[in-house]
Amino acid sequence: KFLDILPSHIDLVGAEVEMVNIERREEKMRDALAKVKDQYDFIIIDCSPSLGLITINALTAADSVIIPVQCEYFALEGLGKLLNTIKIIQTRLNPRLEIEGILLTLYDSRTSLGNQVVEEVRTHFQKMTFKTIIPRNVKLSESPSFGLPVIVHDAESKGAISYLNLAHEILDKNGIVK
Repeated sequence: KFLDILPSHIDLVGAEVEMVNIERREEKMRDALAKVKDQYDFIIIDCSPSLGLITINALTAADSVIIPVQCEYFALEGLGKLLNTIKIIQTRLNPRLEIEGILLTLYDSRTSLGNQVVEEVRTHFQKMTFKTIIPRNVKLSESPSFGLPVIVHDAESKGAISYLNLAHEILDKNGIVK
């Protein structure tokens, strides 16, 4: 066995409300993961795009964060807000949290807006931005409806290949695989 997946569940809808009055609520995920952390090389926490309590928990538990930025309108505004939130978490809850990189997603090379977002992000955050860009891709969009990761749904698709390239880039950056 080489992979464990803990999918989200409808019961998590009320989790943030239930956690409001709990002491150290921002540290619950870190405490839970501390019990199993040594059993894994990587623990990947996929968060919703909101900055709610569950996302704050994930950032408090994490060693690093990949920041996805859609190549669309308002992308830089959202990126700025997230970077400010990360600074607050680094100061108050998790000083070891590092930014693994900024990942440009939903890129369509045919649009001037997509190209403009890529240029702006790379200009302002050049050292933090991954070389890999995830394209807008039909197979990426449809794979969740089949209950499959894109690499299983269609390993030859541009989306799957891009995510594999990202994985290699992250491993190489961290000196894990060449």
